[in-house]
Amino acid sequence: MINHYYQDFLIRNWEEGDRIPASEVIRSVLTEYGLAWEPDGADRDVLQVEECYLATGGEFWVIEYQTHVVGTGAYYPIHRGKKAVEIRKMYLLPSARGVGLGKYLLQKLEGAIAKRGFQQIWIETASVLAEAVKLYESNGYQPATGVETTRCDRVYVKLLA
Repeated sequence: MINHYYQDFLIRNWEEGDRIPASEVIRSVLTEYGLAWEPDGADRDVLQVEECYLATGGEFWVIEYQTHVVGTGAYYPIHRGKKAVEIRKMYLLPSARGVGLGKYLLQKLEGAIAKRGFQQIWIETASVLAEAVKLYESNGYQPATGVETTRCDRVYVKLLA
């Protein structure tokens, strides 16, 4: 069970009641950056967390502020690379940005991933998500090739020791 606090933000495991609030956070951030919400494509996983994350050995976390879901972060094992996972659905509403929460969330995800014995972390993102690109690049993620998600144009990998 994950329960981390960062300032007044609670990072916790996804619960069934989070399906709509979490998907609204993701839809809102995508719209803010001019990207499409794809419930039948790239975003199907947030509507099917049990199948896509929990049943595959991944985790899906939500970030709460005063009982409101303001962010998400998740990962699941993938077949790209050796003992690899992909960090997905790392989104924060504007009200949760600019306080170091994104970096903290990324570090907590990496810690959980390392504890489970994974050796590679992959992330796909879009150049328009400039803050995300800067976060990944400043935390040791290296540009790679082979983008698999249509709205993304960048892929990164980080090798864990």
